[in-house]
Amino acid sequence: MPQWVTAPLTSAAIFLVAAVNLDLEHHVTVRSFCGELAKLVRAVGFRDLDGGLSCIMGFGSDAWDRLFGSDRPAELHTFREIRAGTRHAVATPGDLLFHIRAQRMDLCFELATQIMAQLAGAVSPLDEVHGFRYFDARDLLGFVDGTENPASQEAVDAVLIGTEDAEFAGGSYVIVQKYLHDLAAWKALPTEAQERIIGRTKLSNIELDDAVKPSSAHSALTTIVENGKEIKILRDNMPFGHASQGDFGTYFIGYSRSPRTLEQMHENMFVGRPPGNYDRLLDFSRAVTGTLFFIPSAPFLESVIADDPAHELAPSVTPIGDGSLAMSAFKGNARHE
Repeated sequence: MPQWVTAPLTSAAIFLVAAVNLDLEHHVTVRSFCGELAKLVRAVGFRDLDGGLSCIMGFGSDAWDRLFGSDRPAELHTFREIRAGTRHAVATPGDLLFHIRAQRMDLCFELATQIMAQLAGAVSPLDEVHGFRYFDARDLLGFVDGTENPASQEAVDAVLIGTEDAEFAGGSYVIVQKYLHDLAAWKALPTEAQERIIGRTKLSNIELDDAVKPSSAHSALTTIVENGKEIKILRDNMPFGHASQGDFGTYFIGYSRSPRTLEQMHENMFVGRPPGNYDRLLDFSRAVTGTLFFIPSAPFLESVIADDPAHELAPSVTPIGDGSLAMSAFKGNARHE
């Protein structure tokens, strides 16, 4: 059973990225928390059964080794930074991701508060973004976001690992990036120019005809085709901002069964397809974070415990004096259900 990766879009979200502190006791706390997350979501969500509360927990590459040992998802690695001219897809730290979603921000906020209380001292927060659904699912640039999201079985096929990495079947990969927009410069553009950059009409959200859509359009460069078939990802982007500070942005979050799809999109956007034919949206939006996480299945999380001497330790954990292993991560053989 997967985590709630394919859950319906919601009106509110909180994105929490944290680092796991290095002491062994903190690793134990995080491992212990993994099996408790589902109970915590149920407890908070019970306050409004129609609120659609869910939470996805992901792990960065370095944290995976420290917490779970040498068995790794096949394609888990650190975020691949890209520099091309003035464009920069930055790579930023992150051990844990909590993607909290609900129809009400108070549910998201309560769950985030409870998560951080239970992990107090064990993790250090790196980033927290409160996202909101803006009018009819538009970003702050004024365009509808997420139009091409897959649905139903197509979504499952797009985001969940299958037999290609059977040990971690039901898992997924996710990349998060926080983009800040120069809204003043963007709004100075005529609507027609904006539409050519995005590749869609602004009011009706209709994709431009290929005869008039530039090859540098955002929608063109983020379409990935392999062997004649489009490879989909699942986006749950959210606008965010601080009106008094002039900060306006989009929190990009994209799920996929392989990070290669997301990385090809970034290559096309930042370098160009072909090189130099880059996404002109990046003239008005800059990425200030970038991290890749693995989302294990729900049974994987629920099987994690703090103390199981039978399991091999992560390399960062030192055996106790008599040579026996002091800690482990999983209950028996339930690790990769």
